[in-house]
Amino acid sequence: MSSHRLLPSISFLRSDGPARAGSPNPLGATWDGKGTNFALFSAHATKVELCLFDRSGRREAERIALPERTDDVWHGYCPHVVPGQLYGYRVHGPYEPAAGHRFNPHKLLLDPYAKNLSGEFSWTDAHFAYRTGHRSEDLSFDRRDNARWMLKSVVVDDAHSWGAQTRPQTAWEDTFIYEAHVKGLTRQHPEIGEPLRGTYGALTDPAVIKHLRMLGVTAVELLPVHAFIDDRYLVDKGLVNYWGYNTVNFFTPERRYAVRDTIREFRSMVAGLHEAGIEVILDVVYNHTAEGNHLGPTFCYRGIDNASYYWLTPDDARYYENYTGTGNALNLSHPRVLQMVMDSLRRWVEVYHVDGFRFDLASTLGRIPEFDRRGPFFAAIRQDPVLADVKLIAEPWDIGLGGYQVGGFPNGWSEWNDVYRQTLRRFWRGDPALLGDVAGCMTGSALQFQHDGRSPRASINHVTVHDGFTLADTAMYEQKHNEANGEENRDGSDDNASANWGAEGPSDDPAIQKLRRQVRRNQLACLIVAQGVPLMLAGDEVGNSQHGNNNAYCQDNETGWVDWSQAGGGDDMSRFVGELTELRRNYPQLKPYRWLEGKRDDGSYDIKWLTPSGSEMAEEDWNFVDGRFLSYVLAPVAPGGQPLFLVLNAAQQPVEFTLPEWPGVARWDVVIDTGEDGDRIDGGAPADTRQARPLTVVIFAGAS
Repeated sequence: MSSHRLLPSISFLRSDGPARAGSPNPLGATWDGKGTNFALFSAHATKVELCLFDRSGRREAERIALPERTDDVWHGYCPHVVPGQLYGYRVHGPYEPAAGHRFNPHKLLLDPYAKNLSGEFSWTDAHFAYRTGHRSEDLSFDRRDNARWMLKSVVVDDAHSWGAQTRPQTAWEDTFIYEAHVKGLTRQHPEIGEPLRGTYGALTDPAVIKHLRMLGVTAVELLPVHAFIDDRYLVDKGLVNYWGYNTVNFFTPERRYAVRDTIREFRSMVAGLHEAGIEVILDVVYNHTAEGNHLGPTFCYRGIDNASYYWLTPDDARYYENYTGTGNALNLSHPRVLQMVMDSLRRWVEVYHVDGFRFDLASTLGRIPEFDRRGPFFAAIRQDPVLADVKLIAEPWDIGLGGYQVGGFPNGWSEWNDVYRQTLRRFWRGDPALLGDVAGCMTGSALQFQHDGRSPRASINHVTVHDGFTLADTAMYEQKHNEANGEENRDGSDDNASANWGAEGPSDDPAIQKLRRQVRRNQLACLIVAQGVPLMLAGDEVGNSQHGNNNAYCQDNETGWVDWSQAGGGDDMSRFVGELTELRRNYPQLKPYRWLEGKRDDGSYDIKWLTPSGSEMAEEDWNFVDGRFLSYVLAPVAPGGQPLFLVLNAAQQPVEFTLPEWPGVARWDVVIDTGEDGDRIDGGAPADTRQARPLTVVIFAGAS
């Protein structure tokens, strides 16, 4: 155990003079051009001290007791404090874990509203409010000062001119989302200079912008960029929290993706993507913090007001409700915690101009403590004018009781649809009895989302995302291979709904390689033409593999980074994705405007499901257990438009089918065929017979 200096019982740094009363609003450190107002919420504290540090962050230069308390907000105004000042808090109060209180003024705490951070964080036992290794565990008390190893909050001046930059404001029905890790997307990109790779700035490099536009991407969804730290157990194993789901502050961009000036570089990234017509959606983690369970460290919220910030177990406040699987869960039913989240969201929209949010484990945000779609968080979001035009996407589950809520979020929200993911993966690996499920997924998942005025855009369709296999790995591995994570392959899901098509891992067999490419093209085609909003994982278009690791959260290396070596080769499907997104743009019936009815009152159809012989599907066709062939016609949205005929053959045998008769259609022209060159079929006139090759998607456009 390292030795640590003791905090003096009477500090020679203490000052009672420089702070005036100030204001309880706004929370955080606010520079007004003449001085800085500090305001910190804590309902159970007995005293709050503001600690000012020198420029190096190593020496505490001044300690000021905040002089006023208004509505549980401790506040003071310091005329001598200017932007760039490093600071933190020491919060006094009872250390009574059994009562939910864990105050320890020996621990320097981050401001929950800090707008920038400084210094390098280092793990040490001094970050724990109790004596690690003590037989009483967290019931013991630690008197070591952690300031030397702790990050510092920074006073900032928010003045910034965005010039003439405007937001793309892409309509939901035109949206195509590309989920990416800031570092992982560009760290190995051959056309980007080494100093810039893996940074905010690299996302607007001309090579990246050109690639995104060729794909037809309209929004980049970035894995967490709120300030986070690496878990101690990972650091001890020589690993890091690569994905970033370990937030320590909700107002500050993560510094590890910047070259020099984090705030300026983040703003420049957003501006550059907007200039290219691409929106920025942030993956935000308001469900838990980096402080872990009752044996975790004290960085901020736990030491400021543990009983207010977190869900504690009702029978023993020493312990935390673990809805998230991380050891704690933020309690957004508390008005001040909800206020913090809302203030954070507004800041990212107003100061950084982001266009939307994907809420990690969003069911936790709606708990009171049961999930309630009419709860305080959803009500606050709905009435907020700043957030009225941003995209709201839920990961609609957590691990708590009643946490799985796909389809359960309010109108105005979209949701990651894992029903789509599992259904289409199973369909293309050849599972039986899925025709009705696949039909539902290809038309917006009405079973889940057609209620309360919601439209098909509520469904965020995806086959792969950051957690789980990449698209290439779904066709290369049947078992996870997570040994590099250091948990003996116990972590990550065992339910991957994948097939390796004859060999586990890479194969030199041309037949296996061809099958794998075929299945990848099928998944991409279905994803982009399905009604709902398509989301694609970065790198899937170029055959990126994580070597069977389906939980690469700690792999800040070649495993977690996108491998661009296949770009331009046989595994590169970027141009194919571009063709699919162009098809989606050109045929409005592929977009999630409205729910389809089937046969209308006037006898016409907006969608018609067909058997291979061309007749309309009946109940016995839907219930055919061994059915792996699905075809349907989508009528044009407006008069004069072209219908589309879509054929999905997941059988490993060819299937003969008849081109359908449709009003005004003289012939059907092939616009998409996932078969490789030499394996594709031709169009033809209605009633002509064609053969769908094994494992193919073919899309025809009707011509007069």
